[in-house]
Amino acid sequence: MLEHYFIKPGTIDQIQGSWISEPIERYVVWLNEQRFSFRTVTRRVPILMRFGEFAHDHGAKTWDQLPEHIESFADDWFKKHGKGCNTESARNKVADEARNPVNQMLRLILPDYSGVAKRNTKPFPFVDLAPGFIAYLSEERGLQISSIEHYQFELRFFEAYLKKINLNQFSGLSPAVLSAFVTETSQGLSHSTVRGLCSSLHVFLRYLHRERLTDRDLSSAIEYPAQYRLSDLPRSISWEEVRRMLEAVDRRTPAGKRDYAILLLLVTYGLRSREVAALTLDNVDWKRERLLVPERKAGHSTAYPLSSVVGNAIVEYLQKARPQTDDRHIFFRVLAPRRPLTANAISGRSTHYLHKAGIPVARPGSHTLRHTCVQRLVDAQFPLKTIGDYVGHRSPSSTEIYTKVDIETLREVALGYGEDIL
Repeated sequence: MLEHYFIKPGTIDQIQGSWISEPIERYVVWLNEQRFSFRTVTRRVPILMRFGEFAHDHGAKTWDQLPEHIESFADDWFKKHGKGCNTESARNKVADEARNPVNQMLRLILPDYSGVAKRNTKPFPFVDLAPGFIAYLSEERGLQISSIEHYQFELRFFEAYLKKINLNQFSGLSPAVLSAFVTETSQGLSHSTVRGLCSSLHVFLRYLHRERLTDRDLSSAIEYPAQYRLSDLPRSISWEEVRRMLEAVDRRTPAGKRDYAILLLLVTYGLRSREVAALTLDNVDWKRERLLVPERKAGHSTAYPLSSVVGNAIVEYLQKARPQTDDRHIFFRVLAPRRPLTANAISGRSTHYLHKAGIPVARPGSHTLRHTCVQRLVDAQFPLKTIGDYVGHRSPSSTEIYTKVDIETLREVALGYGEDIL
């Protein structure tokens, strides 16, 4: 495989003469299978050669010892190639230029090596003091991984606060400690973030009491910030703005064909980004013209009639743009490595086209299109129960907020046409 990327026999001999030549060649084969560009392969192999030399010079004798030298190699690489980097982002980019190909190669050759996973470097909060809490969230409460990650994020605030005040056992918890924590931590956080923090802490404290890790149930000591029913407004856009957004997609490109189908799924069925990411070829029943959406909240699934517009967009993508792969997921990255799109990537594509079309909206993303779908159904006077079932709302209160105002009329007032309306 090396001869496909390197012309000079001397270069190939030099690579094959390295003590990590076998891992490098296996990595090149993998890069080729993943359809990485020619330039990417020819840039990464020399980096791996230098890493092999660096690790050997610093005492590495076997492949298992290679991970010990990754960070020091990245630091050495930065010293030689990071001159002029004035920002943290630029410095990280240079270090990652050396670190990433090494991590990828070692994941191929070392069965137990997972690489540097930045998101999972810290364990779940209180994993030693309350080891069964994760199982409680997933098995008893039936929460999705994304919801459990919210608990992980929010309980880290609580864990850090207890360490700060040198409180190492749950027996020392009291209403005064909890009140001080919420008061201090809520400074600078949004209203919704504080409510989420209090909600996670409430569940955690009830679990501690159930497991007899605290003498009494302290969950009642958590005071939620005041929230007035139907006080918020959904961040939907008009149907004319939906048309502008769809017109901003260049459907001549593979990415455009994919993104057009994704946007139609979001705005037609009000799907969440993770629900689109989870779709597989098995979820489209072409014979019966149905779309099955699995992995909704609380383990529910929904079957929709397959819209001809959505179906045609999916067919266009599958026939002309989707990479050849055994993976059954529908939507994939355009660039190597060809992996299924994540929920964050799908939401990011929505944000991209909302910005590209010049549509002003607070916190743009896939949920903007979900709100738009619900608002359109409310404007069409469908029953709230029907709408809630259609988009997978667990509670009727999630749908009621859309009935609060006439969105289109308020838009016209905001644009200066209030006198005409009145």
